[in-house]
Amino acid sequence: MDDFVGERAERSHAFVVARPIAEAFELFTPAGERAWAQGWDPRYVHPADGRTEQGMVFITTHNDETTIWTMLRHDPGAGIVEYLRVTPGARIASVLVQCSAIDAARTRVTVVYRFTGLSEAGNASVRAMDETHYRAFIDGWGTAIEAAKKK
Repeated sequence: MDDFVGERAERSHAFVVARPIAEAFELFTPAGERAWAQGWDPRYVHPADGRTEQGMVFITTHNDETTIWTMLRHDPGAGIVEYLRVTPGARIASVLVQCSAIDAARTRVTVVYRFTGLSEAGNASVRAMDETHYRAFIDGWGTAIEAAKKK
């Protein structure tokens, strides 16, 4: 009998971008992320044209892993986009991005990941994304966004 138990972790961290909320929000769509995330190249499954909408499905490949993404929520008015991402045989995670205006030119971006391992390797990945690594990972988003803005 299989006695595997998937490990679970929830992490949350925020950073600030020097952009108005509408502009910042677009950076967290599949197309918008191309502007700042190195190697980000989504392949659109549905809709095939990559139109951003709730229910869209796309695939990414990074470090020899293929991940299937589904957009669960897309609410620009509330500044919320949420995804379910599955890396088969490794892990599953929900990713919630919430953008909140600080003022007309700055936006706070809060990113919440809920990870669950689907295998022992996936569990190791969940454990590796401890609080320190998660904060560095998300702070890296802010750094990459600012670097892309200067280009």
